[in-house]
Amino acid sequence: MAASDASAVRPSAALQPPPTSDVALMAVALAAVSTSGPIIAATAAPALAIAFWRNAMASGVLGPLVLLRHRAELFGLDRTERRLAVTAGLLLAVHFATWVPSLGFTSVSSATALVSTQPVWAALLARRSGHRMPGRAWLGIVVAVVGAALVTGIDVNASGRALAGDALAVAGGAAAAAYMVAGNRVRQSVSTTTYTAVCYVTTALLLLVVCVCAGRPLVGYSANAWLKLVALTLGAQFLGHSLFNRVLRTTSPTVASLAILFEVPGATLIAALWLHQRPHLAAIPGLVLLLVGLGVVITSGERGVAPAVPVE
Repeated sequence: MAASDASAVRPSAALQPPPTSDVALMAVALAAVSTSGPIIAATAAPALAIAFWRNAMASGVLGPLVLLRHRAELFGLDRTERRLAVTAGLLLAVHFATWVPSLGFTSVSSATALVSTQPVWAALLARRSGHRMPGRAWLGIVVAVVGAALVTGIDVNASGRALAGDALAVAGGAAAAAYMVAGNRVRQSVSTTTYTAVCYVTTALLLLVVCVCAGRPLVGYSANAWLKLVALTLGAQFLGHSLFNRVLRTTSPTVASLAILFEVPGATLIAALWLHQRPHLAAIPGLVLLLVGLGVVITSGERGVAPAVPVE
């Protein structure tokens, strides 16, 4: 899980069709990440506890793997690498602590679409760091913001609770962008496995503290809830991310990032069929504008704009 360096790919090559095998792998990955929002919304457990357990379970798998195969690298991290990895874990904790609860306040379609604004936040962070942003990126940001405003405007009319969920989802998108910026820096010298393990362990520990301080129960759930937590971890957390990381060897980050946008209609469809959550008809134009704007931002070719893998 890391931000991609879109500027490393020439515009003509950035949109080159991926190999057929990669298309198939991305389809499976999209199906996996699209289940994230619906599963979270359907799990009878506190939102913060869901965020904790998916990271704790992932840490339980990655931790032993790193100790067995990457022990030298793990204990050889220098101060800067450790600081960046822990910072990324902190930002990922903020992402989960905002986006996961948002699904209890607003619809899966709105929450998934608004958290996907992370390319916009990544572009603004790149601009703040001194990178030039082309006019195309600014146009995409404007279109995406208009789309997001339409979606949240509909939710304002629905309820103040839905608006609070929208705000949490947007905050989750901003935290995800910052997380990817930090992760991209540390992955210049640290393997994906070691970095991800440190990051997930940090995230799990921070969310554990938050759950304890907030008095959220971490046990006592039904067997059905535990099965959904396992499915969430194995599906979105592992299968989706792993396959997207795999296709990045032969598919440009721009294409992978554009493909990830299909998570929004995917999650919306699953929520409609499984949870009977159907987006308000008036919100559909806003959702379309938001996705179009994000697509324009991603294809602008600016460094740090396009995320390579989702964090949901």
